[in-house]
Amino acid sequence: MQKEIVMFLTTTPYSFENTHTIFNLADIAIKKGLKVRLIASGDGVFSIVKGQLPKSLSALEDLVERGLKVDI
Repeated sequence: MQKEIVMFLTTTPYSFENTHTIFNLADIAIKKGLKVRLIASGDGVFSIVKGQLPKSLSALEDLVERGLKVDI
């Protein structure tokens, strides 16, 4: 059974660089062939809302296409 990396995002998109960091870590893990899941909760949900952070949303869409699972 393959292990899964779970990342939990709860901070607002503009207050911290957490969204960018989470997406970079997920990208690296996926490239290494690992299974990755992102859980967005609280203010972290605003990081993946259309129009909120266009660059982050397109990065997220790319990660999802490559295997990232997202739970809200």
